Amino acid sequence: MDEAPPRSNWGRDAVHLLVGTTLGLSIGLCFWHFGRRSDDDDVRDYARVREFVERQYVRELSREELLDAALGGMVESLDPYSRYYGPDEVAAVERETTGHYQGIGVVFAQPTSEARVLYTLPGSPAEKAGLRVGDQILRCAGREVAGLPTGELRKLLGDRDRGPIELALRARDGSERSIKIGQDALVDPTVRHVRQLGGGVGYVAITAFSQETPNEFDAAVEELRAGGLAALVLDLRGNLGGVLRSATRIANRFVEHGLIVSHEGRTEVQRYEAEPDEATLKGLPLVVLVDGESASASEVLAAAVQEHRAAVLVGSPTYGKGLVQKVETFDGGTRVVKLVSAYYYTPAHRNLERTVEGAWTHGLLPDVQVDTSKAELEALRQFLASYSPPKSALAELEAWEAEAKRPLYPRPPQDPQLEAALALLRGEHPCTTVAR
Repeated sequence: MDEAPPRSNWGRDAVHLLVGTTLGLSIGLCFWHFGRRSDDDDVRDYARVREFVERQYVRELSREELLDAALGGMVESLDPYSRYYGPDEVAAVERETTGHYQGIGVVFAQPTSEARVLYTLPGSPAEKAGLRVGDQILRCAGREVAGLPTGELRKLLGDRDRGPIELALRARDGSERSIKIGQDALVDPTVRHVRQLGGGVGYVAITAFSQETPNEFDAAVEELRAGGLAALVLDLRGNLGGVLRSATRIANRFVEHGLIVSHEGRTEVQRYEAEPDEATLKGLPLVVLVDGESASASEVLAAAVQEHRAAVLVGSPTYGKGLVQKVETFDGGTRVVKLVSAYYYTPAHRNLERTVEGAWTHGLLPDVQVDTSKAELEALRQFLASYSPPKSALAELEAWEAEAKRPLYPRPPQDPQLEAALALLRGEHPCTTVAR
């Protein structure tokens, strides 16, 4: 497993920074002063520093907070990518990695505070229970939704330990009804906005790599094949990475023979070779869209198809992350550490990590560079981050939009990089744009 370049996480408060740094430095100084130490010495010194903080810090802290701060300070001081996740964050890590979450399968319309159903995910408890486009949740388990704190409704619906729960609903026509709804482990889609672009060209965006992504991708390709797939645009823009093995499996769909990626740590080298039987899309004309937030596992996939001449890369230079992280759980799965354990290398044995000495300031260079304006980029980011409405919901969504006289879900924005990809697939010379 690898992880994307870190984004700012303001949810971690000053305690993590101040206390973690204090404890981390204290432990480090003790090692420097006393040399080789026993485990008992380490535990004793940690306890002394902890007791000092408990007595003297400006506000009262629990020992759980101090332990999380100390562990976070130890791991996250190593490099920009190694991360520690405490009990409150483990569920989010599990969702990103496995691709599953516990819930009812509803996408809410904006503003989400109104608790109006935009659409339900196919096969979800919400669909089975009869939730429909435009339904507003008035009460959940007898509690008025309008008075709930932000995020409380999602917490109630996603509670792993709850049984069936009663929802009071108001439909678009004003009628009210009640239903009982269970929950299930659902796939959080990472393959989105699957569509035909005309002339047999299909489009698939992959927003991250979870363990479920290869299955999602294969299902998307089958859907496109049913409409006559002759070429594919694979969009990795804004994809910060995820599960390495998922990226290599998708690369293998286009690469029949040879090395896809290798990673080299302190003690071992691991190679991911293409398996001929898995190359189900070999020879399919392929353009891969990349940008400055295509990172890590995205770069593994893009580099493999580029260096094996299975695809043309269009867009802007990628981020440049060439590190692999190993994931370990502790304390019965309530704490998780992602630790940098190796560098990865492309089939041509290039390390894309931009923090190493002498590295470039970016990762992969596209074969065709097409710049975008800030406005175009912002619109594209919002679109790619959104979920794809199922086809079964489109008619009702359009009817609701006509009633509301406003758009309710994002449409594809102006996209010069996608236009360049389509020009290439038509055999034309694409026009490039200048950043504005």
